Amino acid sequence: MIKVYNSKTLKTEEFKPKTEGQVSMYICGPTVYNYAHIGNARPMIVFDVFKRLLEAEGYKVKYASNFTDVDDKIINKAAEEGVSENEISERYIKAYNDLRHQLNVEMPDITPRVTETMDGIIEFVDELVKSGHAYIVDNDVYFSVDSVPTYGQISHQKLDYLEAGARIEENELKRNPYDFVLWKKTDKGIKWDSPWGPGRPGWHTECVVMINENFGGPIDIHGGGMDLRFPHHENESAQHEALHNEDLANYWMHNAMININGEKMSKSLGNVLWAMDVAAKLGTNLTRWLMSSVHYRKELNFSDETIETARKELDRVLTPVRQADLKAAFAGVTYGDAFDQESWDAFIEQMNDDMNTPNAYQVIFETVKKLNTALRQREIDYTAVEKYRNAVEKMLDILGIVVEKPEVTEEDKETWKKWNEAKAAKDFAKADEYRKVLQEKNLL
Repeated sequence: MIKVYNSKTLKTEEFKPKTEGQVSMYICGPTVYNYAHIGNARPMIVFDVFKRLLEAEGYKVKYASNFTDVDDKIINKAAEEGVSENEISERYIKAYNDLRHQLNVEMPDITPRVTETMDGIIEFVDELVKSGHAYIVDNDVYFSVDSVPTYGQISHQKLDYLEAGARIEENELKRNPYDFVLWKKTDKGIKWDSPWGPGRPGWHTECVVMINENFGGPIDIHGGGMDLRFPHHENESAQHEALHNEDLANYWMHNAMININGEKMSKSLGNVLWAMDVAAKLGTNLTRWLMSSVHYRKELNFSDETIETARKELDRVLTPVRQADLKAAFAGVTYGDAFDQESWDAFIEQMNDDMNTPNAYQVIFETVKKLNTALRQREIDYTAVEKYRNAVEKMLDILGIVVEKPEVTEEDKETWKKWNEAKAAKDFAKADEYRKVLQEKNLL
């Protein structure tokens, strides 16, 4: 039984999909005007792990993540470079997909784009206007938050509190300071014709329409970073509630932010880390191990210390697995698919508890201990080694961490044999020569 923390109810709940055995999941994707920073990579990895967990538990997952390819930032960047908005968005969509590959993140089943959804967005805004939930001021269209009694149900913010305590941009055209734009008139950059004149859509409307078009209505899970909870996800929910008197998703999931050396990552502090650079420096496995080392709802700190701790932990896991593979290869043993069910069940129990990865890591460490014990026996029981080694690999696969199989040639096997013969004959000089050859190939 999978349990997830629902941001809407502020409770950890048993996950029950709308359709038995099937899961619909939508994760807000990037606005493609720049490369992804490491904070953008966290939801990519968090929800990739969650998708793998759902599939391991037998669910068929339909997973969508969008690209916002219409935005002021894209328009401004295109103007600065003297190119089209499409050239900017295509550049960074490719970079984002390259990052997915670099981080071993499985591609979503659907990657809708705003520019491909424009007819539906215009129709949706028109419905909100006709239903009285939106109003037109000088060819701009605004959503009336006062028209939805449930506004605030995702972020648990109250309008009276927000109005009293928040700093907002003054706009005398809006009926309520927290009304948000659905359609923005413009004479700058890319635009589309609409009943309200040339313009482009507001950010909060795009995802609602893409969800409805690709899933045919409300979904099981809507997720993203905690920074999207308000106002983006709140505003998405309000629009769908306004037209359909139901929420857009049954479960709202949000991952916490990333700090750099204990400080919030921000351009003003100059401590932004680009995800592709981090992954290139640390490698895919270490980046993912570090990302999952802290519960997804807790802040994650990137520092030399946390990176080194993660490196040691991952080495502690992968080294015995490699040794198990090498010993089997030199002994002429081929592993099957058997795995230790007890260890796997313990791991899944922790992962099913709102993806409690820190506790799941402890199960991995315990299984590695058993593997090490089996490998140290004078007469190795490869049946025992196989089940512990495979259990570890099976757990790592849920985390998106790849176990690379060592390549052992016939020549390597012959060197291994001669090394052991030299040791048995106490010809230590020869043994050292053979050991050096094996060490240079990283086979010891």
